[in-house]
Amino acid sequence: MLMLRLLPLAAALSLAACAGPESEAPPAEASAPVAVTEGAWALDPAGSRLSYVSIKAGEVAEANRFDTLSGSVSPDGSASLAIDLASVNTGVDIRNERMREIFFDVAGNPKASVTAKLDPAAFAGLAVGQSLTRPLKANVTIKGASSDIETEVLVTRVSADRVTVVPTAPVIVSTDMFGLTDELGELRALAQLPSITPAVPVTFNLSFTRS
Repeated sequence: MLMLRLLPLAAALSLAACAGPESEAPPAEASAPVAVTEGAWALDPAGSRLSYVSIKAGEVAEANRFDTLSGSVSPDGSASLAIDLASVNTGVDIRNERMREIFFDVAGNPKASVTAKLDPAAFAGLAVGQSLTRPLKANVTIKGASSDIETEVLVTRVSADRVTVVPTAPVIVSTDMFGLTDELGELRALAQLPSITPAVPVTFNLSFTRS
């Protein structure tokens, strides 16, 4: 369930790199626009982060993340992002192990994927220092189950060859969207908890560089 929340975010970031025309007015110092869709863009793993918050026993919130991400946006607007499920980091070794083996079954499902198709012609380009807010829709696949997720992201052109993408609000995703409710029940039983909330907030800060 934890990974579910971050996938949508990843999708948002991929789309954001090729985002559309509804840009905010650039600051007075902003340089001339440069088409962000010019060429291909690749996710910068070192400058990106995908996190989620799990809630157990109805009131205990814990921060978690995925440490290994990869992604790209091609010149034709095809966006993709892959999340290495084995890189889940809950801060507790035994919990990491259970997430990998029981929840994600990484031996048979090593990665979660996020894909989207953008319209490069609709993207006018951002000037350095300029931002835009963009609604995004992406398809997320986990353990063979897919679901469309909608979110909104803020895209900022931080330099001529780099854009960052952050959500305007946490993305809420639930285990039933990907058929992971039974796996969540197994985790709850093993941890001897009264409950683990099936719906969780996900957030991210993703950075793309021009290839």
